[in-house]
Amino acid sequence: MNRELITTQDGSKTLLISDLNETYHSKHGALQEAKHVFIDHGLNLVSDYEINILELGFGTGLNVLVTIDEYLRNISNQKINYFGVEKYPIFFSEAAELCYAELFSDAITKDLALQIHELPWEATHELVPQFSLTKLKKDFFDLKNTALPPIDLVYFDCFGARVQPDLWELELLEIVAFKMKSGALLTTYSSKGSVRRTLKDLGFDVEKKPGPPGKREMINAWKK
Repeated sequence: MNRELITTQDGSKTLLISDLNETYHSKHGALQEAKHVFIDHGLNLVSDYEINILELGFGTGLNVLVTIDEYLRNISNQKINYFGVEKYPIFFSEAAELCYAELFSDAITKDLALQIHELPWEATHELVPQFSLTKLKKDFFDLKNTALPPIDLVYFDCFGARVQPDLWELELLEIVAFKMKSGALLTTYSSKGSVRRTLKDLGFDVEKKPGPPGKREMINAWKK
C-alpha cells in the first residue's frame, strides 16, 4: 500500500493512498474532522461513567489522540476503554512525519502522539489513569468472533464507500451493531443514504447532523 504525506486545509497532516486517491482524513482539515465527528458528535454526547469506545480503523491514531486530549482537558469523572481496530498499521516513520504532537497543547497528549504507535498490539495499555487503549490488528469482519465488552460508542471511520463499498454494507454494520449495547451511539463522517437505511433496518434511530468542513452532512445513529 503506497502512502504519501499531505497537508490538509487546517494545517494538520494526513496520509494519501495514491493508488486509490483516498486519504485517511478529510483534505479539508484532518484535525477539524476528527474533533467534529468523533468528539463534538460522539464522545461529548455519551454520559456513562464507563465508556467503551470501538474505532474502525485506528489508522494514524488521530482519533484516539483527540479523544484522550478531550478527556484530559474536560472530562474528570469518566473511565474510557478504547479499542482501535486496524488491519494495516502505518509505519512508525510515517507516524513521526505526521507531527501530531504539534497539534496539541497538553504535554501528555504530545508525548502519546508517537508512543501509541510503539505499543504492542492485542494488549491493553493504560495511557493515563482511567483511560486504556487496546489495539487490535485484524480485519474488521473478524470482530464477529472477537470478545469485547458492550460498546457504548463507535467511531466508524472506515475508508470511503467509493474504494471499499463492502465496509458500508449490511454484513459489517450488523457485526458492529451486535457489539453495541442498547442506547449506544455510532458516529461517522458518512451521510450515504444506503448506510442510513441499513442502520434503520438494524434498529437504530438515525440522525443527519451538520458535517465537518467540506461535507454537508454526517450521521449519528443510536441503537434502540
